[in-house]
Amino acid sequence: MDGSMTQTPEGAAKAPFYLPQSDECAVFEAAHANNLPVLLKGPTGCGKTRFVTHMAQRLGRKLYTVACHDDLAAADLIGRYLLKGGETVWVDGPLTRAVREGAICYLDEVVEARKDVTVVLHPLTDDRRILPIDRTGEELEAAPGFMLVASYNPGYQNILKTLKPSTRQRFISLEFDFPAPDLEVRVVAQESGLGEEQVRALVRLAGKLRALKGQDLEEGVSTRLVVYAGMLIARGMGVERAVLAAMIEPLTDDEDVKRGLLDLVTAVFG
Repeated sequence: MDGSMTQTPEGAAKAPFYLPQSDECAVFEAAHANNLPVLLKGPTGCGKTRFVTHMAQRLGRKLYTVACHDDLAAADLIGRYLLKGGETVWVDGPLTRAVREGAICYLDEVVEARKDVTVVLHPLTDDRRILPIDRTGEELEAAPGFMLVASYNPGYQNILKTLKPSTRQRFISLEFDFPAPDLEVRVVAQESGLGEEQVRALVRLAGKLRALKGQDLEEGVSTRLVVYAGMLIARGMGVERAVLAAMIEPLTDDEDVKRGLLDLVTAVFG
């Protein structure tokens, strides 16, 4: 199957750290209880994948995560016949396994996948909750506990890569954004091990960098990158070098822009 698929075993360690911004955990739990699919919208690196991983373990469900890309086809999700030991055998894809097992299937950046993928999802996102497998003649009914979750970044997609209204209206939607500064300080401190005083400066810098989105920068700095910077500093790296490696170099290749961003670092840290 597609190499971008990962799975989290049921009954694994406790749910990873996740600090709620609002009532998203309660909405997700209600959606799961009512067999409703969920669509997560928000910028890259704001915590969507961490949230799904947290909720899957909190609910005690196995999680199949698929990182969608331009070449991801319906067969990568459903399955295909493969040659094994001189015999042709059917091998389920991650979506089919989730449907059979009552697991959660998470399609990360679903709009990046080929158009035939969304067609496959439609009968799973209404009251039928079925997955037709044309190659085997099966029509699978979703096992209890099965849940379909998808995500995308509305601010990053162009007109050729959007979800059709007919697809979007099959999902409950949760909108994500970067945490408020006080929450982000707690998240970064927890994840990086850096003291809160230094983390506050990093979060303040992140806010200034995000304000440049659409001007000098195509994307704002993610909470993930702020955590990376905190990790480097916590392990003894100088602030400017850590910020350059973790919060500036990943955002731009333009040398003039980098110099301008380093001026921001000096303004924030002195």
